[in-house]
Order: sequence, then structure tokens, then C-alpha cells
Amino acid sequence: MRRRNLMKMAAAATVLPSGFAIAQPMRDRTLRFVPQANLSLLDPIFTTAQPTVNHGYAVYDLLFGINGKLEPRPQMAEGFSLSDDGRVYTIKLRDGLKFHNGEPVRAQDCGPSLARWAARETIGQTVWQYVDSYTATDDRTLTIKLKRPIGIFIDAIARGGASVAFMMPEHIARTDPFQQIKETIGSGPYRFLKDEFIPGAAVAYERNKDYVPRQEPAEWSSGGKVAHFDRVEWKIIPDTATAAAALQSGEIDWYEHCQADLLPVLRKNPDIAFGRANPTGFNGVMRFNHMHAPFNNVKVRQAVLMAVIQDDYMSAVTGGDKSLYATCKSMFPCGSRYDRNLGAAVMPGDIEKAKKALEASGYNGEKTVLLNPTDLVTVGPLGDVTYDIMKRMGMNVEMVATDWGTVAQRRSNRDTVEKGGWSVHHTWGPSTIRQTPVEHSQIRGQGAKGWFGWYEDAEVEKLTREFVEAPSQAERDAIADTIQKRAFQTVPSVPLGTFQIPTAYRRSLTGLIEATGPYMWNIRRA
Repeated sequence: MRRRNLMKMAAAATVLPSGFAIAQPMRDRTLRFVPQANLSLLDPIFTTAQPTVNHGYAVYDLLFGINGKLEPRPQMAEGFSLSDDGRVYTIKLRDGLKFHNGEPVRAQDCGPSLARWAARETIGQTVWQYVDSYTATDDRTLTIKLKRPIGIFIDAIARGGASVAFMMPEHIARTDPFQQIKETIGSGPYRFLKDEFIPGAAVAYERNKDYVPRQEPAEWSSGGKVAHFDRVEWKIIPDTATAAAALQSGEIDWYEHCQADLLPVLRKNPDIAFGRANPTGFNGVMRFNHMHAPFNNVKVRQAVLMAVIQDDYMSAVTGGDKSLYATCKSMFPCGSRYDRNLGAAVMPGDIEKAKKALEASGYNGEKTVLLNPTDLVTVGPLGDVTYDIMKRMGMNVEMVATDWGTVAQRRSNRDTVEKGGWSVHHTWGPSTIRQTPVEHSQIRGQGAKGWFGWYEDAEVEKLTREFVEAPSQAERDAIADTIQKRAFQTVPSVPLGTFQIPTAYRRSLTGLIEATGPYMWNIRRA
């Protein structure tokens, strides 16, 4: 990993954008936040890019949220009932819910919102196969009929996956899920200020005065989402030393993802506190494009898998701090229910074996384009390690180093590398969205309808359906093991380990919720 010059922190505050100057009377009413990367896309269903999902949490709300045990809890819903045969869900909305344009939230909005989310999200696609129909019985009542009972339906729409089932007005929710929405209208605790949005520089939100929080205490994405700040301002600062300097000086309040090599200096400041960006951890992954050479060849993917040493990747993103990561030869998060170490035999971490396997694979020097974000410090180092591995293996690899927003857009390109496509990129996902085979988009075989890379495997999809329909936990466990063994044979992705990302904020803030993202509610200035 390229080490930053820590001395830059002392002077970096002098080069902050002029927009950081905030009049004193407004200071206590504005939360100033530096996200992990640029907000390049505004549609949290169209993309799974984490800054866009986090933007979604501020603007939109959910029918059901989850608590710290990952259990579903009513959120926009007042509650629900289930028919005796387990096939009909009747969901009642809370009274008084309004969108930011002043229109009431209706059941007619929620049905299409769920359907659009389900068309793109891995776990949504799975459970929606079992939906026979959805109907707005009246403005506050949504009835969903299933073809057969499945026990995970409410859990699925509450937890979501890499994207979340945010509720949108009907006319927006009916947008083709493979096209971006043109308006940002939610019903959540904050309203997006379109006129103040400067891509690559600044994002602004104002408190939704019409929002009606639940009465329960806030817990993860459930409970009372009370907005204590009149404004929230996101400042896009790609340079980590500059962002850390801004936190030190009090120019910003919260730095979402703090780079490991900046922690020693920040910890010396008594005005700065630390938390975990997600208490369940994050899981690094190397993702192949399965549509084109060289990674449409399973033997090439297997060769790369042989060369991977997870410690190298985890050390790169944590600054070598072993307390911040764990390694395991598992497609599932380290320490999770399905962490079985089933990949030990095919992940020897041996570059010489990998070279020989590549030579025998039929690889013919095809150009490999590795997309790598320079501004996302918890992803960029992963790409640096892979680039070195592939060079040493003898692959014709080219690194395209750019910002995360560009990576997020380019990875949707399905063309060959000669036409602007890609071969491999890296990302991470919270452990919460990789707990079972159903929501684990990096091992699902959904092909063109699946996650970026478009891996197709009818056998994995058949096994996943069996997992969903299995009547006992023992049967689900056995199916999950079968899926994982197959994933290590076909290599849709390469698991790189589980790690923690520290989040840093001014000690004057209280109420920060450690969960699946940087929630803008509940937090206040002491």
C-alpha cells in the first residue's frame, strides 16, 4: 500500500474548499461529513455503490428495518399479518407518512418500489420468484400473495442485500430498474437538495420537517429516526490526509472511513473518538468479468485463486494491524455460520503453482484490465496486491487507476476491454449481506440479471432455491456447504478476508449508531 505522508495533515486544512466556512450560528445545526468516496450515482436501486446506498438511507425509508440482531422490525409499516397457509402477507402502513413533495405515502407506492428493488437485488430476485401478486387494498394496506410459503420473505425485504428496499413515489418506482431514476423524492428524515449537489465536491440535505419518527429507540435501520441537525453536508475529499486534517481542526465532524496509517496521529487528539463503520466487519472480494477473456475461462480463474495470500490483502487495507482483520478460506464472512474453511485445498497461496496452472489453462496473453479506485482507501490497496500477483504470474494486466465513481460506472459496461469494458475489480461488502447463499451476490449464478461480472451457474441457482425452500436448518446448512464447495471449483469471485474499518468523529457528537452504514439520524452535538 502506498503510504501517505502524515506531515501533510498539519498543513492540509489550508487547502480545504471555501465552502467549509460555516457561520457560527449555523454551526451547531449542521453535520459535516466526509463519505468514503464520491457520490456519483443517485439511484440506490440502480447501483450497489455504498455511497449511493448511504445517500439512500438519508433520503428514503423502509417498510421494515432491522435491529442489531438482524431481526426485521416494522418501520414505515405499522405491522403485518400472515394468513394461516403462510402465503398472504397484509402490510399496514403507519398513518401520516409523507414524501418530500408533500404527497402521502400510499400502498400504491410501496408495491412498485418493492418490485423495482427485487428486479435488481440478489435476495430480492430470489424471493420475488415466489410472489404471485401484490395489490393495494386501500391507500394504507398492501397485500402480497405468494405462490408458496417461504419463511424468509419479511427478513429479505427488511435486510436487503447490497441494495435496500427503499420506498419511492409510484411514478418513480415504475422506472425501468435498469435505468436510473430522474428524481430524488423520498420520505426519509432528510431531503436531498438538488440545487446544492456538486458531483465530486459536495452534497447537501435538509431535515424533513414532516417526518414522523417511530416511538421506539433507534437501533440499526429500525426505530425512531430522529433528525437532530437542520442540515447535513457531505464534503468529498479524496485525499485522506486532507480529510484527517479537517477532522483534527474541527472543519468537519465525521470521517466515515479512516485509513489505517492515519490512526496513530488521530488517536493522539483527545477531541476525536472512534467507532466501527460496521460492527460485523467487511469482506474483501476480487470480482472477475465472466463475459469475456481471460476470465470466461474457469482455469484462469482457478490459477489466480491459487496465488492469493489473504494476509497480503488484509495487511494492505489495515496497515498491518492484525487486530483489525481475520482470514479464512471461506466464501462467507470469517466467523460466520458458514465459515467452513472449504477453500483451503485450492488456495495454497503459491505463486509458482499459479504460474504453472496459468500456462496449462490456455491463457494466450489476453489483455486484462483491472479497475482500481485511487480515492477509496479500503479498496485501492486490494487492487495493488492483485496487480502485483498477476504481473508475477505472467498475465498481460493493465491497471486503470481512477476514482471510485468512475469505477462504479464503468463496471456496468458489459463490452470487451477494447470497447471500454473491464476484466477484474475489487470491492468489499458488509458481513450482514453475505450471511447465507441467498443474498451473497458474489457467488450467485444469476448471469445477465446478477451482480457485476455476470457469473452464470444454473446449478448454484437450483441449490439456492432448495436452500430457500428447505424445511430445516440442518438441510439448509448442508446445501450451503454444497454451494460453497462448488464456488471454490468455479471461482465466481475470490474471498480476501474480513476486516474492520474505523470511523472517526469529533467527540462532541453523541448518538452515532454503529450499523450497516453512516446513519444521519439519532446523532447530535452534545
